[in-house]
Amino acid sequence: MLDNAGIPCFVKNEFAIGGIGDLAPFDCLPEVWLADEEWEPKAKRLLKELLEQNHGEEDWFCPFCKEKNAASFEICWNCGKEST
Repeated sequence: MLDNAGIPCFVKNEFAIGGIGDLAPFDCLPEVWLADEEWEPKAKRLLKELLEQNHGEEDWFCPFCKEKNAASFEICWNCGKEST
């Protein structure tokens, strides 16, 4: 979502889950980082809008592959097509 909005960001610890046991589980969780803190207000606004728009929505079925998706999904988890 942040990439689509043109907000430069990256994921840290994306593959760290294998370190659990040698590292604390908390230290292995994926994190989304902004490339520059100047983007923080816009990123927070987008996240707030996302949480508000998904509140109370129902699950949806993909019109392409007919797979059921959670209301919070904007893209089908099965085929990758966008919801309509």
